Amino acid sequence: MTNINSIKGIVASIDRDNIDTDQIIPTEYLKSIKKFGFGEYLFDGWRFHNQGKLGMSIDQRDLNHDFILNKETYANSSVLLTRDNFGCGSSREHAVWALRDFGIKAVIASSFGDIFYNNCFKNGVLPIVLNKDQIQDLFLQYENSGSDMTINLETKLIDTGNNQISFDVDDNLLERIIYGLDDVDITLKHKDLIKRFEEERMKEKPWIFAHD
Repeated sequence: MTNINSIKGIVASIDRDNIDTDQIIPTEYLKSIKKFGFGEYLFDGWRFHNQGKLGMSIDQRDLNHDFILNKETYANSSVLLTRDNFGCGSSREHAVWALRDFGIKAVIASSFGDIFYNNCFKNGVLPIVLNKDQIQDLFLQYENSGSDMTINLETKLIDTGNNQISFDVDDNLLERIIYGLDDVDITLKHKDLIKRFEEERMKEKPWIFAHD
């Protein structure tokens, strides 16, 4: 897998606080046991006028042409700019899957729901927290502009073309994004230590490992 050192793309902005996971992807699409294929249902209640269902083609939907992600300029957006408490509500991982499958690689907000925030790192989406003044400045620049930005993961800098903004994120979490690591990958990084522990455990308490 190729390392991801930067994210560059069009910025789509949604000027709302408290966008919850049910708004990101409604409950009716959670029946699938797959981890992929949810991009079509991202912000379903805002992107479409009619009710959809799992497996229903976009061609059968009544598109809301006023919603930003349905506009041609933003159809391939990779950065989402929003406000406070994004991803609040239920802990459904499908919300991050929907963003990822649509093509969103980073979400910038003034705060996130805790569980959603951690789910992002597990699924290749970078959540960036900035203060409200910085968020407001970005809205002034990007709202209805169709402009792009570059996010450097190594230097932790956002380059807007006009200025650079630093952001803070835990290095261990950021490593998941850069190297495309999931929980299993993280565990396997310690496989030698785990093996030594098991060997010592077997010597100390061999009856635990005895089989009939």
